[in-house]
Amino acid sequence: MAFGKRKVYLLGKDEEGTYYWLESPSWDCGWYWGFGVIEAYTNNKHPERARDINFLTHFDSLFLNGTTCCIYLFKEFFTDSVLTEPEIYMLCDYMKTFYTLKETAELYHNGCSWITTRSIIKELNRKDEEKTINEVLLPKLFEKIEELLTPAE
Repeated sequence: MAFGKRKVYLLGKDEEGTYYWLESPSWDCGWYWGFGVIEAYTNNKHPERARDINFLTHFDSLFLNGTTCCIYLFKEFFTDSVLTEPEIYMLCDYMKTFYTLKETAELYHNGCSWITTRSIIKELNRKDEEKTINEVLLPKLFEKIEELLTPAE
């Protein structure tokens, strides 16, 4: 737990020895999933003892950058990862799936991409599909990610 707020999963460390952690998902503002935040803490190896965050970014901006295969960016960023190469591929796929489903749920929630309300298409406002994504599909995906990132005992 970081700051007593939520569970974090170690991804790896960079060449300077900084450890990076992925925060667990959270249901935010009553209508969407927050997830994909990567952080490094003042107490580098023990986030539960940290007093502050030294680094914060999002998985997609760091590793996806418009591509569907992030393994090269991931391996370039981390000199040492807790994941094997096949597991990195799985995590990248899971994360790309998360962002795709999250955007789809937001589209169904708003009825448009939310650049302007004048573009709402009532047929795209699909609360039933949004509910399925948020209550069934994403929680199942989060289980798979947690399983992947939880060390075997």
